[in-house]
Amino acid sequence: MGISALFMPAIAGILSDRYINAEKLYGILHILGGVCLFFVPSSSTPDEMFWRILLTMIFYMPTISLSNTVAYAILSREPGIDVVKVFPPIRVWGTIGFIVALWTVSLTGNETHEFQFYLGGIASLILGVYSFTLPACPPLGKNMESKGYLQAFGLHAFSMFKNYRYAIFFLFAMLLGAALQLTNAYGDVFLHSFDSLYSDPKPLAVQYPAIISSIAQISETLFILAIPFFMKRFGIKQIMIISMVAWVLRFALFAFGDPEGGLWMIVLSCIIYGMAFDFFNISGSLFIEKSVEPGIRASAQGLFTMMVNGVGAVFGSRASGWVMEKYFTTYIPVENGHHIAHIDWHSTWLCFAGYSFVVLILFVILFREKKNVA
Repeated sequence: MGISALFMPAIAGILSDRYINAEKLYGILHILGGVCLFFVPSSSTPDEMFWRILLTMIFYMPTISLSNTVAYAILSREPGIDVVKVFPPIRVWGTIGFIVALWTVSLTGNETHEFQFYLGGIASLILGVYSFTLPACPPLGKNMESKGYLQAFGLHAFSMFKNYRYAIFFLFAMLLGAALQLTNAYGDVFLHSFDSLYSDPKPLAVQYPAIISSIAQISETLFILAIPFFMKRFGIKQIMIISMVAWVLRFALFAFGDPEGGLWMIVLSCIIYGMAFDFFNISGSLFIEKSVEPGIRASAQGLFTMMVNGVGAVFGSRASGWVMEKYFTTYIPVENGHHIAHIDWHSTWLCFAGYSFVVLILFVILFREKKNVA
């Protein structure tokens, strides 16, 4: 996911700003990604599966920013529509779809079965075909006058890095993207790790870890709906600070949680995730939408996705993998010269909480919020 998001959201943003309707590109990418998913289960080696997943993600990752672009393009044409107020109740249905997918896979016993790839492929094809029925979102940057090489090649959204405020915002979006990657990479692994510690009958949290994970998405639906309230009353700096505090609590609660006596900590961590994710991801997307001209809307959203899910994800994955391997993993020898890896999850989550706290302090010091002039 991280590798593909390093370049594909930016490329898709340029294409939809200058050459092709955003809703058509969105549909094409989902159809191609759905087809790729059908071939993932037949992989015969880990390397083969890696390349098939990478190809799937090349088509999928740009759709994250394109979905925002399509929504903003349609809503902005409606007279009297306040995008900040109207978009979150629409976006919440994406999270509801996430919950439905988790519960379907978990309750049918397919959390570790190939069926989930076929289910995802079918959903992707349906969404891809449906996208062609959406209102037209033509490229608004096609006729923009080129003022230098960046605009000539459709890369003018990158000029936002010249502005200190935007550069710092994107930097911290990347650092929070790393925190998001920590949850994506290790959250489910952490919950599944309890399975070997309990004999039958196992606690419900051990039997259905995906349902426990879905609490985070249920929480997300509530916090998405609260975004218009916070966006109207607080600036982007205050909202991002709230998000960062939530990330600290998210990881700290995981550090002390377990499926029995500490189940409430795991549940509370999942609830807090909704605030941690929404208040930087959805609010950040709205912040970009309100800050740029329509002609570079898709490119700017692609840039935001690239920093969060691309650069941030790769950085989070590589750095956390190195830290966990060096400091928090021990190898227990078993027969035939093999070893079993044991992860110290308590120390791992505390380390991630410390990382989020440092990011919080730096953001408070470095980010300057634009002041309104009467």
